[in-house]
Amino acid sequence: MKILIVEDELPASRRLVKILKEILPNCEILDTIDSVSEAIEKIPNYLQIDLILMDIQLADGLSFDIFEHININFPIIFTTAYDEYALKAFKVNSIDYLLKPIDKNELEKSIEKLAFFKQPISIQNILKQIQIEKKEYKTRFLVKLGEKLIFVPIQEIAYFKADEKIVCLHTLENKKYFVDYSLDDLENILNPNDFFRLNRQFITQISAIKNIHTYFNGKLKIELSPTTDVEVLISREKNAIFKEWLGK
Repeated sequence: MKILIVEDELPASRRLVKILKEILPNCEILDTIDSVSEAIEKIPNYLQIDLILMDIQLADGLSFDIFEHININFPIIFTTAYDEYALKAFKVNSIDYLLKPIDKNELEKSIEKLAFFKQPISIQNILKQIQIEKKEYKTRFLVKLGEKLIFVPIQEIAYFKADEKIVCLHTLENKKYFVDYSLDDLENILNPNDFFRLNRQFITQISAIKNIHTYFNGKLKIELSPTTDVEVLISREKNAIFKEWLGK
């Protein structure tokens, strides 16, 4: 089976490849594409694609923009952290809609549908699938305070900051605790309606955003509360997604 991956997060892409090789040891990963523009350029060059695994929010926009520029007649499994795009997924060649983090068994079931689906699945099935697979996000974190263990409710968290491999939870009251999660892990267990991955170093809750400033080369500079000891910048490629998130 020839498979194309459209995913802009490297850890997520590597995880997909690993799972696919476990499910289909002889599958061929044609390419890993990380942007709308690259997909528009490359996909028409492939004569055969048996399956596309496609994230929805890419580095330079939503993957639905791809369909406005090129025709895609290959079956697609959408992989995303968001459930609000199910209706749009129905309008293209979607055979399934999986929420991150991708579960191996669920992906295997989706691939099995290829033998039975010769057209997009019905809207009723998509909505039913979302209800079944709707994620339960983290509501509190267990942290260490001296010799004690305490829990921090999600509502009290301002942001998470990574310093190399060490990640700290910062509360709205300016308290700081170490957590045993990477930012990639946190991105998958935090509610994306409330938290946003600003860059490689920060994930913030919306209530911790104090001010937003324009910056050089189309970037945005974010002031967080409590204040941080480093500049918090959002890349030009990501600021459109950030603005969309703020306006939800």
